[in-house]
Amino acid sequence: MSSSSIYLRYLVKEDAEALIDIKLRNRPFFQPFEPIRDESHFTLAVQEQEIVSGNEAMANDQSYTFGIFLQATDELIGRIALTGIARGPFQNAYLGYFVDQQHNGKGYATAAVSLCVERAFNELGLHRIQAGVMPRNKPSIRVLEKAGFRHEGLAQQYLKINGAWEDHALFAIVSSDR
Repeated sequence: MSSSSIYLRYLVKEDAEALIDIKLRNRPFFQPFEPIRDESHFTLAVQEQEIVSGNEAMANDQSYTFGIFLQATDELIGRIALTGIARGPFQNAYLGYFVDQQHNGKGYATAAVSLCVERAFNELGLHRIQAGVMPRNKPSIRVLEKAGFRHEGLAQQYLKINGAWEDHALFAIVSSDR
């Protein structure tokens, strides 16, 4: 799948309805890989507020959140974000993403990660991007590997996911890898 099948753009408040639709339809699919969220998370108002907050964080160079859109239809099919941006000598961000289950297996996540990495290095001037993924999430590991990330180790009890502290395999890519 070529990255020309999808494009990334910053989310705007008007995207909240499509975003909440993805989250509601995919809730059982996403839940094993996400923190337990309050029911209010699954409301249009909270999604609108998260987009507004994300845009404020972007203005402060703290994080950048993009929607993943199909080129042919402009349909929102997922989200990808660079968070926890550290400048100075680190120039690092953390990567997180999800794609609507009905669009899995088509190469869209790999294309989105590749496009996001390109923006991070070429537009945002970052040097390093890292991602953590639960070892049992083989499809996400494959996405990172295909996008050029290398496995760096295992962080034990790294994040509380679905109510339990989960180990995460750590992956990273640096600008000189591209």
